[in-house]
Amino acid sequence: MIKVTKVTEGTALAQALTIRDTVFVQEQGCPADLEHEHDDIAVHFLAAINGIPAGAARWRRTEAGFKLERFAVLPAFRGKGIATALISAVLADLPPEATYIYLHAQADAVPVYEQNGFAKSGDAFEEAGIRHFKMIKVPA
Repeated sequence: MIKVTKVTEGTALAQALTIRDTVFVQEQGCPADLEHEHDDIAVHFLAAINGIPAGAARWRRTEAGFKLERFAVLPAFRGKGIATALISAVLADLPPEATYIYLHAQADAVPVYEQNGFAKSGDAFEEAGIRHFKMIKVPA
């Protein structure tokens, strides 16, 4: 069973940040300072499967709109629906004025976001040494 929780402090927030460090810093080689940029103004989420921390994500308001970010699932839990559960929880948490919703998807994660209502916008670009696409939430 997958459970996604909004986290603000304590152990749960530390678990979410540790998952992101494991995936982005250790596995993918992203600089730690870039990985934690804007953590202080973002809304964070932790996904657990059968009570075991397995994934994390966040959203924040930007000058452009509402940006979904830092979706990370630990390797042992990939392919189990955690990313989709995180996307649903993050979207459900956005305020009513969130009309422009976007994200920067790693190229290999594009299909997951497409299955959850996002469409590519523009050409590929590099972020932290990884190929990404800007994706925008398609109005329902």
